[in-house]
Amino acid sequence: MGTVVDDAASEEFHAFFERHYAELSRLAHLLTGEADAADDLAADALLALWHRWDRVRAADHPAAYARGVVANLARTRIRGAVRERRRVALFWTQREEKTENPDVAGVVDVQEALRRLPFRKRACVVLRHAFDLSEKDTALALGVSVGTVKSQTSKGMAELQRLLGPQSPPLRMHAAALARGGESGGRTR
Repeated sequence: MGTVVDDAASEEFHAFFERHYAELSRLAHLLTGEADAADDLAADALLALWHRWDRVRAADHPAAYARGVVANLARTRIRGAVRERRRVALFWTQREEKTENPDVAGVVDVQEALRRLPFRKRACVVLRHAFDLSEKDTALALGVSVGTVKSQTSKGMAELQRLLGPQSPPLRMHAAALARGGESGGRTR
């Protein structure tokens, strides 16, 4: 990253690495509970230290600084895992709804129109209308703001109306059938 390190600093960092890598990995394991992630977090922390080695080696307690970097990386990893679990939970909470005699041709048309939307618009439309999530829950699932959900859903619905034409039946009915995979119970690809 543009940092010039002399040979003495390189040797000093190598010695620091050898002395503290196992300790930092153990700390990461205890903080995250993930043995596989521990080595990665320790390596990421040491890489961050290497990029700032000129400042780190001048610190009073470089090992304490390194432990702080590992703690911050572990915290970020845990937060990411929690967000991911919430997103997965939102996607997999499905209702047991059955549609009598669904309009299979209409469902196929909606699926094709959805495929033509950019991902974010498609995700907003599907989560809001097929899964009946609130704007807040959709924003949480996608990691965006509520305002983004509102605008992308509105633009996505307008694009679907344009793609499907003015004579198409209500989209909500087709979106609900789409969420259940239409009459066959599976997805059409």
